[in-house]
This record gives sequence, structure tokens and C-alpha cells, in this order.
Amino acid sequence: MFKNNVGTIDRVIRVVAGALLLIAFFMLPDAGWRYALLIGIVPLVTGLFGTCPIYSVLGISTCPVKQN
Repeated sequence: MFKNNVGTIDRVIRVVAGALLLIAFFMLPDAGWRYALLIGIVPLVTGLFGTCPIYSVLGISTCPVKQN
């Protein structure tokens, strides 16, 4: 479907950051600003799938170049 454009280190950082934001969402007391932490879904999903739509638009790739 989408071309992988997120490298290994980038993926790990995205998954960890997204997971931490979602954990914070569930652990913090009920406050209106707490719902801003749901933005953690974006880096989590892009890290898990290995593709970033913004990287595609900007022509960026952190994946290593494959040698043939």
C-alpha cells in the first residue's frame, strides 16, 4: 500500500513516544487538556506501519538504501 519511509531508529522512537503519550492519557486524572495526549496515536501508528504521510509529501526517508 504505502512505501516504507521510516527507518528502524525512527520507528522505535515513534512507538515509544506514542506509547508514553497514551499511557499518560490513561494514568492522569480527568482533566480537559488530557485529551491532547491522544495525539500519541499518530506516532504510534506511523511507527508500527513504518510509513509516514508527511515524509512522503516532503520526499524524506529515514530507511537505509538497499544495495543491489
